[in-house]
Amino acid sequence: MPARDMRMEMFVRAIMRRDMNKAKGHMEKLTKIAGSDEWGRGYSRAVEGIMNAIKDNDTDALIVQLLTSNDRERAKELLELYSEMASQEFRDEYEKGYYTAWAEFLKAYLNQKTLA
Repeated sequence: MPARDMRMEMFVRAIMRRDMNKAKGHMEKLTKIAGSDEWGRGYSRAVEGIMNAIKDNDTDALIVQLLTSNDRERAKELLELYSEMASQEFRDEYEKGYYTAWAEFLKAYLNQKTLA
């Protein structure tokens, strides 16, 4: 498993356990792995947004709604949508990075044996 995928799995597990300190550490490593180019900035922005929405318990945020409702079907639909968006040629690198992060997050989320 590539380092970024493994780190995303750890990030998701920490979030699902509501261990924000560990999640923050994994988030920082993910942003470092992603790099500082346009793609990496988009990726990092998505990961930071996920983290902040959960930390703030923003009930309007998609990720908080998903974790609260435990809706695997919705997560699968979003994974398919974001994966497609990440690969669309007309998207700029920032958008591709952003949607890639979401797709990787949702994939790791769906890989969890028990969804909290």
